Amino acid sequence: MVYNLNMINKEITQKNYTNNCEVYQLVFPIETGILIPEDDSVRLLSQILEELYYKNLNEAYSSQGRKPAVEPKILFKILVYAYMNDIYSSRKIEKACKRDINFMWLLQGRKAPDHNTIARFRSKRLVGVVDDLFNQLVEKLKTYGEVEFKNIFIDGTKIEANANKYTFVWKKSTDKFQAKLQEKIKEIIEKINFEFKTEYIISEPEAKIEYLQEILKFLNKNREHENIEFVHGQGKRKTKIQKFIENLSEFIEKQKKYDDYTKTFDGRNSFSKTDKDSTFMHMKEDHMRNSQLKPGYNMQIGVEGEYIVGIDISSERSDQLTFIPFLKKLRETLSQIFDSVIADAGYESEENYMYLESTGQNTFIKPQTYESMKKRSFKNNISKRENMNYDEVNDEYTCHNNKKLKVIYNTIRKSKSGYKASVTVYECEDCDSCQYKPKCTKAKGNNRLSVSKKFIQKRLKSLENITSLEGIRGLCINGTENHNKCPFNSK
Repeated sequence: MVYNLNMINKEITQKNYTNNCEVYQLVFPIETGILIPEDDSVRLLSQILEELYYKNLNEAYSSQGRKPAVEPKILFKILVYAYMNDIYSSRKIEKACKRDINFMWLLQGRKAPDHNTIARFRSKRLVGVVDDLFNQLVEKLKTYGEVEFKNIFIDGTKIEANANKYTFVWKKSTDKFQAKLQEKIKEIIEKINFEFKTEYIISEPEAKIEYLQEILKFLNKNREHENIEFVHGQGKRKTKIQKFIENLSEFIEKQKKYDDYTKTFDGRNSFSKTDKDSTFMHMKEDHMRNSQLKPGYNMQIGVEGEYIVGIDISSERSDQLTFIPFLKKLRETLSQIFDSVIADAGYESEENYMYLESTGQNTFIKPQTYESMKKRSFKNNISKRENMNYDEVNDEYTCHNNKKLKVIYNTIRKSKSGYKASVTVYECEDCDSCQYKPKCTKAKGNNRLSVSKKFIQKRLKSLENITSLEGIRGLCINGTENHNKCPFNSK
């Protein structure tokens, strides 16, 4: 029997799948908007984003060639709404545009963009303009009366980078290996001088690559002049000039690598080879509980009225050093100065206090000793400066044994950011025969105190602010104190 393959294929492809349907009727597309409630979040999102200016976003596209199938403004709405619904994959966003009625409504009848279009949009087109759109949104919140630019709460968190945690480069190790390399370079230059009667000298702490390349050029000229061929493999004896050229070339490549590492550090102590912007730091989520360092970033967030009004990503591990750059960025982007700045103890430093004073902002930074000062163990610790009597007229402290701690010298301490703090050093008169010395100090000699008077003054002012009625209310709202004991929680 002979089968007609074309007829079989036709029967399969033209199979009627509506046989089991009770009603099969031709319908026309309807307006998707009528199926979306009036108070749906997608309507509010579309209305607010419609009021922003997209000039910079439109300029991210080339003026030549075809116009984008989906308007950039609509793509931005699609992306923001997807993030609102915890959809981050470009393929899942594409699927939502084809199946979700809210996404279809945002598209306004246009064809759903494919995942490549969405990926290119957020990785290329949106990168340079997203800050501008975010700042416009914050300004809109002000016109709506949602934010007033009065009180900003600052906090940070560390997020792990998408990098290999075993591709670390440490500054101390780099400096150590570089020092060993410089010693080898000096040794080989001395041998070259002895062999060729030259006078190459490294007067600087480190040999510059340009200088080493000149020496290498000299060696290559001698090789060409003497018509020396390089040999490789077992049983071949290398000439001195070949060894010099190979070793010096290897040293130059290593020095280039270390120079590149030094530029990448840029004041940091570490970075990852697979993400050079990240720094190795402790994460808040430590599943192995071994305090393992992982490549990450320090993200700072400023909040007012439960709205995020500012955000910054830093490679700096310490919150103290991210405080001023974050406030400066807010000032530049929003052209606003908040009346009061509220932050936790991780941001306390004399430099930060002085910056807020220079900008005329009220300081509500929680002192690092705020919690410990409430404990009995702190109050009974006789080595603490806070538990000693201070004579402001004579500028001296009195310890638990009624001995005087007098000024012996003043010094300047420079922070990592370059800030210089004046520090006064006090020393006790005589601790040798003191019965309280084991509880007071572990030093062999007399007990010493290093005090920054300006820092103490600013800390007391900040403590006064956070313990005022306004400060207590702010702490309760921010959750840094026990909410149940807050006198304002019923309001």
